[in-house]
Amino acid sequence: MRRRGDGRSCEMDQLWKGERMFKMNRLLVALFLPLAVVLTSIAINSPDAAAQNPQPPAGVDAPGAQDAPPAAAASKPAPTKSRFLWVIYSSGFIGAIILALSIYFVATVVRLFIELRPEVAMPAEEVAQCEELLQARNYQGLYDFASKCQSFYGRLVAVGIAELPSGLAEAREVMDRNADAETVDMERKISMLAVLGTLGPMIGLVGTLQGMIESFGVIALSDQQLKASEVAGGISRALILTFEGVSLSVPAIYFFAVFKNRVAKISVDTLLAADELVRRIVQQAKSKGTTPAAIEPPVPARV
Repeated sequence: MRRRGDGRSCEMDQLWKGERMFKMNRLLVALFLPLAVVLTSIAINSPDAAAQNPQPPAGVDAPGAQDAPPAAAASKPAPTKSRFLWVIYSSGFIGAIILALSIYFVATVVRLFIELRPEVAMPAEEVAQCEELLQARNYQGLYDFASKCQSFYGRLVAVGIAELPSGLAEAREVMDRNADAETVDMERKISMLAVLGTLGPMIGLVGTLQGMIESFGVIALSDQQLKASEVAGGISRALILTFEGVSLSVPAIYFFAVFKNRVAKISVDTLLAADELVRRIVQQAKSKGTTPAAIEPPVPARV
């Protein structure tokens, strides 16, 4: 097992974590870029039958139509529009906004799965090093090591030891307040999932209203025979945008609940582990014939 008796090991851990986050961001870019390229190539290569196969005007025969055999004309399949392009055109600008929010949602979920882990809040190596220093009764070294670590566990242990001269009850109260502040900070990271869960249906509702207004506008302003394609176009746009908004909202609400429970569990487990360590420090100090007030770690410098 590696010994981590000074602050350089914690600094190396932070550098390693920063490098890992940089590699993860680069991996996300590598995943989304080919997807965007594939979707763009599909949109470019998908045939638009209405543009590539224009129909001749009514009453005008196409060139060579009389020479073509009837069997060949009957066997020729009717041209159809590209469904993919139809969905893109129907989504429009509002659909592009929902797509951008969906990409942001996926990136946020991946980042939260990396950051909100028990191994990040309470690294096993830091816990082992604190246990080793506690067994050696090196309280000053334990405080120095914990105060230089940036993990949730290290910060709680540092503030707990720093408040031991005021008594165990005061130390526990300070640790509770710091744990609450850390929990609020973690919940702030997942708050965007709740925003996306609420914002998705609202954006889809804007598209729904736009499509319905467009369809009823065609009906209201048309003095001649209605075209079913124009009326159905607005209705389909309304339904597609509603579906896209709900498709963003449902997973956002689900993952918000998942990370909410994970934050609560991480906070409670880390606080209990840090409180147990501080309590054992007090018990060892009493068994040694001293009092907790005799443990006087240096107070961190206030900026």
